[in-house]
Amino acid sequence: MKLVLESVLRQNILPDEIIIADDGSGEATRSIVEAFSRSTTIPVKHFWHPDEGFRKTIIINQAITGTASDYIIQIDGDIVLHEHFIRDHISEAERGYYIRGSRVLLPEDKTLHYLDSGEFENATIFGKGVKNRFNALRIPFLAPILIKKSKRSRNLIGCNCAFWKEDFLKVNGYNNELKGWGHEDIELAARFINSGLSQKKVKMKAVCYHLYHPFNDRVRENINYRVYLDTLNQGIAYCTNGYYH
Repeated sequence: MKLVLESVLRQNILPDEIIIADDGSGEATRSIVEAFSRSTTIPVKHFWHPDEGFRKTIIINQAITGTASDYIIQIDGDIVLHEHFIRDHISEAERGYYIRGSRVLLPEDKTLHYLDSGEFENATIFGKGVKNRFNALRIPFLAPILIKKSKRSRNLIGCNCAFWKEDFLKVNGYNNELKGWGHEDIELAARFINSGLSQKKVKMKAVCYHLYHPFNDRVRENINYRVYLDTLNQGIAYCTNGYYH
């Protein structure tokens, strides 16, 4: 968490505010957030609920009630940002689209090194053990060539995405019925598509790095995926239990 928050402060365009959706972490995280809040003039709002399993959808919906911003750039708590991350997202914001970014997957040994040292350096395509190497490239003048606009939903990753708040509210946010890890992001994307939006997939910009960690419990993954398929195939654009419930 500390590396993630510090990467926000290294941005060459700072965010208007930082909204933290905390799915039941402990006192250590609370202390980090409080110390971080004292170290910056950027408003920091920390939304927390108790740990009752993976309940990402609920806490993100709650957190977004706390922002008055028109545009939301979303990452996960294990994502470290390239210093141009926010600049790049702002430059690609476009009405009628949600943004699908990508990530660089860091290996366990490199992640442990960063966590132990408290220092982070951007990974390169030549880094040992780095996965998704192509995603480490930031070449803005080539980005327009690689942008893909489509009606695809099943590839959205919540760790690097962006959307207009009014579009999020129009589909009633994340679906709170999706409990446990798996497919909550693509289900949201399906409703974005069904509501009339398109996806804008960005490469060579908005680079971020995913710190290694063990997989979450995936016992409900298949159930959640069936909900996604129903949403997609039935043209559902609004969930009944979401931001408004």
